[in-house]
Amino acid sequence: MTARILVGTCSWTERSLVASGRFYPPELKSAEERLRFYAEQFPIVEVDSTYYGLPSEHNAALWVERTPEEFIFDIKAFALFTQHPTPLASLPKDVREALPAALRSKRNIYYRDIPPEVRHELWQRFASALLPLDSAGKLGVVLFQFPPWFMPGHESRGHVLEAQQSLPQYRVAVEFRNNRWLSDLNRDRTLDFLRQNRLPFVCVDEPQGLTNSVPAAAEATAEIGLVRFHGRNREMWAKKGATTGERFDYLYSEQELAEWVPAIERLAGETRELHLLMNNCVQDKAVVNARQLALMAEGRSG
Repeated sequence: MTARILVGTCSWTERSLVASGRFYPPELKSAEERLRFYAEQFPIVEVDSTYYGLPSEHNAALWVERTPEEFIFDIKAFALFTQHPTPLASLPKDVREALPAALRSKRNIYYRDIPPEVRHELWQRFASALLPLDSAGKLGVVLFQFPPWFMPGHESRGHVLEAQQSLPQYRVAVEFRNNRWLSDLNRDRTLDFLRQNRLPFVCVDEPQGLTNSVPAAAEATAEIGLVRFHGRNREMWAKKGATTGERFDYLYSEQELAEWVPAIERLAGETRELHLLMNNCVQDKAVVNARQLALMAEGRSG
């Protein structure tokens, strides 16, 4: 099996990318124009706005219309579904009004707080919004990026399966931000669990040598493989109070990217599709590195 290798970035709308003036031509002012331009440069993009609020079927239909036939969208799961604290205001108004009074007064809520019937409604709305992408063959994976406090164990594995069962028509991919999932004690069990349930494992490249560093384990557990490149800004990665932009502000050298080529070649031999996504989305760093990595992957596959 030799995978179709897709290289792109984790955003096409990031403000500092637009403001840098080093990717989009200055005459492109609208969201439609920028997506069309991006899709001429790359075959895949990750949508991160769906982490902050439920997607809409209308927007998904527009994304289909504005991109080439074989373009792929990976969709980031809504924060609530990944057990992150979620602003109450990010829920639709009618859903907020259906919550118990004690929850309606909170600023942030957690998945465990939500009544089962409301959870079901949110899953249904999320799934329905992605139908235009799926119907057009443009939906890659729904990415579940779990937080550092999401620890390995029976309950956590159960939640992963609940996510998969709540989106049965889509491909759920899993990224762990707690390194215990890949410790010597748990690594085999974690990867076996994902393989048994045909759940794609998200490999990561991130700063190493910190207490919270997740190892760069190049493993494929399903027909789709993924690698997300978070940058190697070691100083800011674990700094308390650092902004997202500060943590991901990093430009990979060509040598650092080249180090991944043998692993990419191996992953491509174990999957039918391999997604390589640059998440160092500060100014034009992600698009620069994505272009470099695409040339390297193309050269090796050729």
